[in-house]
Amino acid sequence: MQRRLLLAAAAAVALSGWPLAMAQPVDVAGVKFPPTLQLAGSTLQLNGAGIRYKFVVKVYTAGLYLTAKAATLDAVMAAPGPKRMHVVMLREIDATELGRLFTRGMQDNAPREEFSKSIPGTLRMADIFSSKKKLLAGETFGVDWTPGLGTSVLVNGKPQGEPIKEPEFFNALIRIWLGASPADAQLKDALLGKETRHTTSPGQQ
Repeated sequence: MQRRLLLAAAAAVALSGWPLAMAQPVDVAGVKFPPTLQLAGSTLQLNGAGIRYKFVVKVYTAGLYLTAKAATLDAVMAAPGPKRMHVVMLREIDATELGRLFTRGMQDNAPREEFSKSIPGTLRMADIFSSKKKLLAGETFGVDWTPGLGTSVLVNGKPQGEPIKEPEFFNALIRIWLGASPADAQLKDALLGKETRHTTSPGQQ
């Protein structure tokens, strides 16, 4: 009986289109990303996870969760249902500076019209980081996109105010990591499931 149950479980995972290894948490620099999570009544699956380097220094790990596998920015944008980007700090960083870097990343990657529509949300995010002052190693930052509600900004798992309703804000934000000029090209590949190693090499920035 036990053997049958194990075979049935393996078959279910295979039919789902996700590798059996994904049943286990993915360890990135000691941070464990669960293979699935629940958000707004939907099951999201880990699309990919990796490390953000600044020169040779590990800054944070990031994991992207979607309802469907995506290997390109366009596919991520088109994926139905909720989405989550989850960031875990690996070192202490000035939160205001991180907010400025995120804003610059949005400007560098988002089309002008999209970025202009995301400005109210960008200002909200800047206020959140300014009030936080510092993010310590082990602390978390995340964004959840929920259709019909908007983007929730989370610090240590807690939503910071009401959701930002403009869809352009989430699209511009996700381009920081997945756009044409990403913060870290190898992290981009890892988030899109193209990097097979769980520990990436230092990027160029």
